[in-house]
Amino acid sequence: MMTRQNTGLIQFLQDELAVSQASIQVALRHCEQDPGPLPMVLWQYGLITLEQLEKIYDWMEAA
Repeated sequence: MMTRQNTGLIQFLQDELAVSQASIQVALRHCEQDPGPLPMVLWQYGLITLEQLEKIYDWMEAA
């Protein structure tokens, strides 16, 4: 399910962190099977770095 926050987060991932659409889709599929925060799923599967994860949580806190 796409929420307003997820839509903004995905836009941030693509625009600011250059995360590929394919990586985001993989993470979203994993979230459907085993619900969890999208940023953590991206990191757990090696799709983003720890530094990028920190930037995501900073962005989420400010949003």
